[in-house]
Amino acid sequence: MIRRHIAPFLRAALADTPVALLIGARQTGKSTLVQDIAATAHPARYFTFDDAGVLAAAQADPTGFLAGMDGPIVLDEVQRAPELFLALKAAVDRDRRPGRFLLTGSANVLLLPRLADTLVGRMEVLTLWPFSQGEIAGVTEGFVDAVFADSLPRLSTTPEDWSVLLESMLRGGYPEVLERPAGDRRSAWFASYINTLLQRDVRDLSHIEGLTAVPRLLSLLAARTTALLNFSELSRSSAMPQSTLKRYLALLETTFLLQPLPAWSSNLGKRLVKAPKVILNDTGLVASLLALSKDRLIADRTLAGPLLENFMVMELRKQAAWSRTRPQIFHYRTQTGQEVDIILENAAGQLVGVEIKASATVGAQDFKGLHALAGATGKHFRRGIVLYTGAETLPFGTRLHALPVQAVWRLGEGLKQ
Repeated sequence: MIRRHIAPFLRAALADTPVALLIGARQTGKSTLVQDIAATAHPARYFTFDDAGVLAAAQADPTGFLAGMDGPIVLDEVQRAPELFLALKAAVDRDRRPGRFLLTGSANVLLLPRLADTLVGRMEVLTLWPFSQGEIAGVTEGFVDAVFADSLPRLSTTPEDWSVLLESMLRGGYPEVLERPAGDRRSAWFASYINTLLQRDVRDLSHIEGLTAVPRLLSLLAARTTALLNFSELSRSSAMPQSTLKRYLALLETTFLLQPLPAWSSNLGKRLVKAPKVILNDTGLVASLLALSKDRLIADRTLAGPLLENFMVMELRKQAAWSRTRPQIFHYRTQTGQEVDIILENAAGQLVGVEIKASATVGAQDFKGLHALAGATGKHFRRGIVLYTGAETLPFGTRLHALPVQAVWRLGEGLKQ
């Protein structure tokens, strides 16, 4: 079993909070993780609402369902039984002992206000993404913390071949996909995965039977990954009214498939473009939707640029969850066209800009957006980094560096397991 870096944080939440909720897309390993914790670190009874009998019992009498449980319990896929949340609130208010309830959900309750508000102050929420590159390799990544340090630690690693990096992007991080060979078997899994989401989670959340337009919408989003989200253009391309489109996009975000990257703003306000970037939660999913292959990406390197940027955004999102810094993640773009692919902002308001280049060479022109960001944010600018597919770590001026892309999972890494 591959160790999940979020596991210590989940155990810590159970030690001092009545309810811990682990959310994330289906098939990211939530059930495996909570069952392991329930069998070892935090003994608890396990129930899943994917079981029709368990779901029916909870829906029929939520209070009675919980009253019949002794000791800590795990409730898997709790978004399928929203009736239970008020009963959970009442049970916690009667007995606030930590670790009573360990929940999982394949819908983001933070985007479902009625459910999120029910357990405010009683519940800690953690997110489990598909495997990170460090989890696959058996190391704990330290890039996020390292780039906010006073000086960058030395990166000592053999550069990865471009074809190896392409394979990592095409594979993605879903546990099931790791066991499958490249090509048709992975595509079959992703097709089945999307169909299952439509038939279960998306339908349950929307109460709509006819969601046949969603697979095409996902493909349109995959073709626009890392582009600014333009509702008018996407409405025309999908032949959907904007009202319907926005509802479907909200459903895709609630089920974690769509992960928009918001625009960074401060007092710069009017000069910044406010549209988020389109980001999907896994590049294996993107590649499957677009029928991308290694040969195609090697033949046309321009196709790899958006895929690499999406890959890096999600790797940093995963890593932020267990970093000490816990930064927020944005993109930066002004009305005059100055842009930075990724901004990391820590709690003190310090900023690290990250540019992504699917190129084996890097030059001064690649730092243009980072210079603009540094000038606009002054003392808040901590460091600017260009991640590229070459081999060398290169300084490009005060607080500006070019690093190989594998620095994201090799810089400041923890001990190998």
